[in-house]
Amino acid sequence: MFSAMINIMKKILKNKHLMKNLALFFAGGFIILTGALIIFISTIRIPDFHSFEDRKVINSTKIYDHTGEILLYDIHQDVKRTNIPFEQMGSNIKNATVAIEDSEFYTHGGIRVTSIIRALLSKLFHVGIGGGGSTITQQLVKNTLLTQKVSYIRKIKEWVLAIKIDRSMPKEKILEYYLNEIPYGGNIYGIEAASKTYFNKDAQDLTLAESAYLASIPQSPTTLSPYGKNKDKLENRKNLVLSRMKDLKFITVDEYNKAKSEVVTFQPQATGGIKAPHFIFFIKDYLENKYGADMVEQGGLKVTTTLNYDLQQKAEQIVKEGALQNEKDWNGSNAGLVAIDPKTGQILTMVGSRDYFDKNIDGNFNIATATRQPGSSFKPFIYATAFNKGFTPNSVLFDLPTEFQTTCDAYGKALPGHNQKDCYKPDDYDGKFRGPMTLRDALGQSINIPAVKLFYLVGLKDALKTAEDMGISTLGDSSRYGLTLVIGGGEVELLDITSAYGVFANEGIRNPATGILKVEDSTGKILEEFTPNPREVLPKNTALTISDVLSDNTARTPTFGAHSVLQIPGKDVAVKTGTTNSNKDAWTVGYTPSIAVGVWAGNNDNKPMKKGGSAVAGPIWNKFLIEAMKILPDEKFEKPNLETDPHVVKPVIRGFWQGNENFFIDKISGKLATANTPKETKVEKVITNVHSILYWVDKKDIMGPPPTDPTNDSQFSHWEIPVQNWWAKNSANYPKITLADKPTALDDAHTDANKPVVAITIPDTTTTYPANQKITLGLSSTGHFPLQKIDIFINDVYLGTSKTPINFSFTPSELDNLKETNEIKIISYDTAYNSSETTSTFNVSQ
Repeated sequence: MFSAMINIMKKILKNKHLMKNLALFFAGGFIILTGALIIFISTIRIPDFHSFEDRKVINSTKIYDHTGEILLYDIHQDVKRTNIPFEQMGSNIKNATVAIEDSEFYTHGGIRVTSIIRALLSKLFHVGIGGGGSTITQQLVKNTLLTQKVSYIRKIKEWVLAIKIDRSMPKEKILEYYLNEIPYGGNIYGIEAASKTYFNKDAQDLTLAESAYLASIPQSPTTLSPYGKNKDKLENRKNLVLSRMKDLKFITVDEYNKAKSEVVTFQPQATGGIKAPHFIFFIKDYLENKYGADMVEQGGLKVTTTLNYDLQQKAEQIVKEGALQNEKDWNGSNAGLVAIDPKTGQILTMVGSRDYFDKNIDGNFNIATATRQPGSSFKPFIYATAFNKGFTPNSVLFDLPTEFQTTCDAYGKALPGHNQKDCYKPDDYDGKFRGPMTLRDALGQSINIPAVKLFYLVGLKDALKTAEDMGISTLGDSSRYGLTLVIGGGEVELLDITSAYGVFANEGIRNPATGILKVEDSTGKILEEFTPNPREVLPKNTALTISDVLSDNTARTPTFGAHSVLQIPGKDVAVKTGTTNSNKDAWTVGYTPSIAVGVWAGNNDNKPMKKGGSAVAGPIWNKFLIEAMKILPDEKFEKPNLETDPHVVKPVIRGFWQGNENFFIDKISGKLATANTPKETKVEKVITNVHSILYWVDKKDIMGPPPTDPTNDSQFSHWEIPVQNWWAKNSANYPKITLADKPTALDDAHTDANKPVVAITIPDTTTTYPANQKITLGLSSTGHFPLQKIDIFINDVYLGTSKTPINFSFTPSELDNLKETNEIKIISYDTAYNSSETTSTFNVSQ
């Protein structure tokens, strides 16, 4: 094939006449295309810049609630914009803008060819660093004269118009238009409106630092808003603007240093026509990151969100009232709340502070998407990992004073050559130690030492993977953490942890949190639409087990009381609290099968409160969930399978903390159980040999055999010494079982000879019964133990159970599987739970 093509090319090259015709063809085509391009360019006219105001309002992006009917925010509602001449803009903002947006503005002809080539290469061949390559003139054209629809024709128009504009008006006029039109966030357009809004001064009076801040914002007005959560990003870009100005000799080194260190105060954010503001700017930030600021500001998008505005209004009211009460009672001035549908991941409510417009508490800061230490609200992820590995709610760990730092001794004293500050010996809110505790009680009561031990047993890597799989996105490098992570040593977002708890609510299925149902462009074309994206990240039974424990009011009562705010009478509700050091953060996160709700309460500046956990965040959570459940279905949690095989799972995993060596006796005979001993009479006995769990469990193989040498585990002595000290003081309070208590004789109550001997007398095999005749069962029994009950089957279909005295009847015609000859089977149980099976047949006339 390849050689044939070469031969054809050789023939063409030898044919001079053909070569001449091809050259003429391509030359003609080039002339035609060039002419068409010249004609196309000549038809492009420079539109009127003054028409921009009307076009902008027409193409305003609107954000709606989940119904698509309640308008939450119109981006250009009450637009703030004041045109001023070039002379009144001040040199600082002009130079700052040119420095960061287009350093060659005064020297190029409207476009930068090198930037265009770089952008084209990046687009077509994925080489180089890419970048838009847009000059200030091009941005002016794009933002004011062209539609937002991206195409090659539109890009060519942008280049041509930029060149024409550059040739037809002075650079100063171009920069004037640009600074009067550019968006500075929300409904703020133009440098004069921005100066008034952010600093309450005219543009010409802006300081160098203030100018650098304002020049930073247009790149991403929502992300870089002074009122948003990304103040560090705004600060970094401001410093970049100043650095560029210094490099371009717009300012001196002294001016640069002074401006970089200047502390700038922004004006309080004004109240506007906006509903659910924290949620709106969360959505707007998402849209800008996906579609670009230009499309969001001028593209005329219709955005239908997931927000339930009725619930949002209730949440805002409850959060505000709760935060004001907390400020009075506990010195906690702020709170936030997130509610999510766990079956879809859709955000139903988002309240980022008690009042978005309250400058005294930094109310515009969205605490729902900020990172805070979660305290004990992180524990369920550790326990879920443990249940994945085979631990059960009945597994027991000792709540005793325990030193976890191996450079310190078991009593918390640093070893020679080590620092005492490195020692880690946690305690609980009440300073008490409870001895052996089941995992159910330890999680329900939020006890720290068992949680830290469990974290060590399951391992940092696996625990972090569980949390991240469930939706915790902010933990990062696992090497940063130690055992303190289990009681809140990392940082999480309220939105993330609420979404992650939704996995428990949804039986192990994760639906990523989303605030978007649909985005349409100005023509009605759907740009994106919600589609479910479920993924199993946790075994169903593990999720059900966590829900079972977190909804167990009895388990948590010793800590929280029987009638706490964590309980909603008559409803299935699972919940966990969290408190950080010095009560800086209070959390309550919980769920039903229909909704996951997370509440954070505290102070944005980390000022300590008088209390934490359920006292501060709990009432807000409780009041909102009660309101939400009025419109949600009353669903119940499915019960988990908590059965374990005592012949497979070690006693210490199943809750026998007194030891791990067991035997089984029959409670009827009092002798050693055999294979014939029924489970109803089988009793497990564990030989008393008290140790810490590390004596019986190898953390590398939880369900496997005990370690051959427990001292190989660096934590062993630190856990073992407190347990032995406790046992020495408390052993008299517990019964003990020794090897001498193990019977040598075998169970003789449950043998083949002792099984029930039952014969079926009615129906008999010789009689043919009419189909509509009622037959009363007749039996004879001569077994060693009295008969207790029987199960009746006809043709392998269960009919029922009858206890002694036996009285059971049936009518053949009422049977679904009636035949001419039928088999009747009786399974008999005596009072010792021996069982036997008897069969017979009977005939029925059809």
